Amino acid sequence: MHPYNPRINWYFLAIFLLSLCHVSCEKSKNTKSNITKIISPSHTVKYAKGFDIQVFDGYKKLIIKSPYPDAENYQEFILASKNNILKNDLNRPNTMTIPFEKIVVTSTTHIPMLELINEEKSLIGFPHSDYISSPKTRELIRNGHIKEVGNEQDFNTEILIDLQPEAIIGFSMGNSTKMYNIIEKNGIPVIYNGDWLEETPLGRAEWIKFFGVLFDKDELADSIFNDIESKYLQAKKIAKKSNRRPNILTGILFKDKWNLPAGESFTAQLLKDANTHYIWGDSKGQGSLILSFESVFEKAQKADYWIGSGYYTTLTDLAEANNHYTKFKPFKDNEIYTFSKKRGETGGVLYFELAPVQPHIVLQDLIKVAHPELLLDYQPFFLEKIE
Repeated sequence: MHPYNPRINWYFLAIFLLSLCHVSCEKSKNTKSNITKIISPSHTVKYAKGFDIQVFDGYKKLIIKSPYPDAENYQEFILASKNNILKNDLNRPNTMTIPFEKIVVTSTTHIPMLELINEEKSLIGFPHSDYISSPKTRELIRNGHIKEVGNEQDFNTEILIDLQPEAIIGFSMGNSTKMYNIIEKNGIPVIYNGDWLEETPLGRAEWIKFFGVLFDKDELADSIFNDIESKYLQAKKIAKKSNRRPNILTGILFKDKWNLPAGESFTAQLLKDANTHYIWGDSKGQGSLILSFESVFEKAQKADYWIGSGYYTTLTDLAEANNHYTKFKPFKDNEIYTFSKKRGETGGVLYFELAPVQPHIVLQDLIKVAHPELLLDYQPFFLEKIE
């Protein structure tokens, strides 16, 4: 379910995986260190499948295992403290000193993670900053601390060179490397963040540890994630108290095709953990399903709730967009809910920016809708009924 990020969308293909730029990742060359003794398992990644952190004697290794869908390559980075630089490895490829002090990120989902570890002031550049909703980071933009660096498909290389960030945190939907190759040739490392590829809500949230290791704040990031995990699992436990599993429809028509999450996606996992019956929960795949209206109507016309109505925030808007929507039971019963009402000062949907690192709140919102008797005093933060 990505505070406003125009590239990653939860409820239909444009909502789950909106227009991600085509960049890529290359396997690092010969970055094996001559120091191989792992001294601590304390930073073990528990849920996320796309990255790993290994702690050695004198340095850490960050491994990006899933930089883009079906990637065969990976990245490895040796991270050494500025007070403990590796004498033998300093000149090896992909060796960096930490903590970072100046970075550029490329997705609004990265912003809350930086803020949680108190490193928003390390952000010096962002593509199309109007997408950012966070008040704290917007103040930095107003003060000129964060510069515009172009857009997600065409960075302004001159501005990046002038800023001299220690790294760009990029993301990729494919293996086209042209844009980032140019950046790397100008001496700016690119580290790929594949959090949006995770299959589980806790897997996505665990990428806060990715930022934690870059800023040498592993313990703080671990502590924050442990709190998120605890709250998520507690909410999941509460949901199981209900014997009722309401049927859930999600998604919306987009160019005459209905886009909704596949059964192995993190969205489907959220609906499962909320103790609901997601009608396509048994389907295969981790992305989106693209179906005909007829097939969706046949299976879901009598659904109990419709979660995620795109950017439509009123029943009137839905009906005017397509009269077929009025034929579904949730429309007739006024049981349609959206994440799109709560917005930042520049119009960004808060859900897309905040939700990846707040899955426990998303889960509680879903439970409140599906099982209101279980969370009597809870007020949903992201999810609101459309009127």
